Amino acid sequence: MTVARHTWFMVLRQARNLMREPIWIVMMVIQPMVWLILYGQLFKNVTRLGGFGTGSYVTFLAPAIVVMNGFFGATWSGMAMISDLEHKVVERFLATPASRLSIVLSQIVRSALTAAIQGIIILIVSLALGVRIHTGALGWLVIILAGMLVNSAFAGFSQGIALLTRREATMIAVANFVGLPLLFLSSTMIAKSQMPHWMQVAAEFNPVDWGVRAAREVVLPGTDWSVVGWHLLLLLALTAVTSAWATRTFRSYQRTL
Repeated sequence: MTVARHTWFMVLRQARNLMREPIWIVMMVIQPMVWLILYGQLFKNVTRLGGFGTGSYVTFLAPAIVVMNGFFGATWSGMAMISDLEHKVVERFLATPASRLSIVLSQIVRSALTAAIQGIIILIVSLALGVRIHTGALGWLVIILAGMLVNSAFAGFSQGIALLTRREATMIAVANFVGLPLLFLSSTMIAKSQMPHWMQVAAEFNPVDWGVRAAREVVLPGTDWSVVGWHLLLLLALTAVTSAWATRTFRSYQRTL
């Protein structure tokens, strides 16, 4: 209970910091909608190739954009930790009775909650564009959960990198190096059957594709709930692994003080 309470306090602190920079709030709201609208228009005729499960590319794309948005937000989430390290915020918290675990977990939780809010916005805009989620309200929950789990899995990785490197330039390089390859090695923007065989094989081991498949499965007719459950379970396990690794790197950081 102490860890949960301290984690929530840290999340609220980070939210207050965000509120002091309205431009970031505007970007968080607008950027996902830009992705949805631009990609939806750019590739709207690609469904003619077959294998998309729908004739509407926006319907195919919308759940994947929720996951993609959570993924990209997570790869950059370590920047907040680096900022706290540079401004000695973490060192000041270490001088208090605050739970050490909550310092890391709060960054992951904050990133996942941000992804959830953005995911809801994306789905609302999708409805205005004609997207209908086949499984209704439960489908909404699954899509948001998939986005949050992809986010938290990679946020743990990002926090660990931030604590190991403690440099913005390195964090940016790692985010760019990881982000685009994993995006294009997934079925985010194209049906898996239209991908080269080696990319289809790689996608099976890609956590981004796990989230996309779980989210898209509840949108299109013929939902296979075993597929949804399996991929969400994989993401949950990965989140536990990366969170544990981030916590371990934080202990290593403490030993350097």
